[in-house]
Amino acid sequence: MSQTHALSDDQVAGELRKMTAFIRQEALEKAREIQLKADEEFAIEKSKLVRQETAAIDTLYEKKFKQASMSQQITRSTLANRTRLRVLSARQELLDELFQEARGQISGIATKDAKKYESVLKALILEGLYALNEDKVEIRAKKSDYDAIKKVVGEAEKEFKENVGKDVSVSLDEEEPLSEDCAGGVVVIGGQGKIEINNTFEERLRLLEIDALPAVRETLFGKNTNRKFHD
Repeated sequence: MSQTHALSDDQVAGELRKMTAFIRQEALEKAREIQLKADEEFAIEKSKLVRQETAAIDTLYEKKFKQASMSQQITRSTLANRTRLRVLSARQELLDELFQEARGQISGIATKDAKKYESVLKALILEGLYALNEDKVEIRAKKSDYDAIKKVVGEAEKEFKENVGKDVSVSLDEEEPLSEDCAGGVVVIGGQGKIEINNTFEERLRLLEIDALPAVRETLFGKNTNRKFHD
């Protein structure tokens, strides 16, 4: 039969201290565990936030960079277009001056060299005769050129027959003369008055301006490397 010994007050107090120390140790370890877990979660959340903010900053920077690049491209394009328009305008002014000067010079051809002018009139008449290829044609000219026209009409008829092999009758229409403001040349009429070939100096220069403009532009300014097609 066992005997039960009662604990003394000191023993009870010692046991209580042990239990208190054990509980305290458990609490401290639990607190450290909680703190470590909290620190780990904080570090993860902090890293996540840093990545998110970094990505947001990168996105914002990329957006602003694209906007800046686009703005620079627009500015460069605008400046290039303005410069191109200024250059084209200056070139066109130069070409206009060139042909305007030519218009001023052709007005004096008839008076400077009468023989040369008669040869020019004959060539213009013949060109009209070849184009129409008819038996009868009329010619209109300004009154001051009538004498020169009458001198070369016969020669033109003869040369036409020699080259084409048939006669042609050329008459001068004195009822409807060309304006004295005309620099010179003739209008050759066929098709019973329905077809007109305008071989006046002004018309020939106008056609020359249209046809020769690309070549004149290239001579003055060089080839345009940006053009894919040429006249």
